Amino acid sequence: MLNYPAIDPVAISLGPVNIHWYGLMYLIGFAGVWILGKKRAEKPGSPVTPEAIEDLVTYGALGVILGGRLGYILFYNFNEFINDPSVIYKIWQGGMSFHGGMLGVFIAMWLFARKQQCTMLQLTDIIAPLAPIGLGAGRLGNFINGELWGRTTDVPWSMIFPGGGPLPRHPSQLYEALLEGIVLFIILWWFTQKPRPVMAPTGLAVMLYGCFRFFVEFFRMPDAHLGYLALDWVTMGQILSTPMILIGGLMVYFAYKRDA
Repeated sequence: MLNYPAIDPVAISLGPVNIHWYGLMYLIGFAGVWILGKKRAEKPGSPVTPEAIEDLVTYGALGVILGGRLGYILFYNFNEFINDPSVIYKIWQGGMSFHGGMLGVFIAMWLFARKQQCTMLQLTDIIAPLAPIGLGAGRLGNFINGELWGRTTDVPWSMIFPGGGPLPRHPSQLYEALLEGIVLFIILWWFTQKPRPVMAPTGLAVMLYGCFRFFVEFFRMPDAHLGYLALDWVTMGQILSTPMILIGGLMVYFAYKRDA
């Protein structure tokens, strides 16, 4: 068993203002999209100019935050919302959903595409290889916060998390940081080094994230108020990831079929 590195969730304190590591991880993700997005926009055939990437990141950031919060309320905390609608504003209490954030980004890219006179999929193809930067950083933020820990286990790298009880658990946040962050970034960055059919990078990103998330859910504890939703092992994360695997795979298939 490894010792959990109890890192202070507050990275910087400026008088009454506390800057949390989790918030900094969001900034790292947005900065990564901005810096690498400019480089991708310089390539021939880009639907946007490097100067437009700043606005693209702004649209995407709004999509992530608004969609992530709304998705969490609808998918994971709807009963509490019915009892107290004001909970939707209480972001400081935690609660962001990747699946909701993804939908928010697609809507934001659709709106931005209308402004740029291109298609939504042309834009999502640009940012698809860059999204894992934010995903991996966000999971590190979860690990620092000591939240979203894994199921109990006796593997040598298990950890006892504050608030997770006395038993050692899978550091599932690190599994997700590895798969959704590092591995997904490497695959998508390699895939997009050559010209690909429109929609193929987006479809591959959606499919692979769904696969990785579905897999990690076997090690991650489900939300306490939801538990297992079927067969004593199916979680909400797996239910939401299943259509991603199917839709992403179909997007890749039709992208290449149309390009043939």
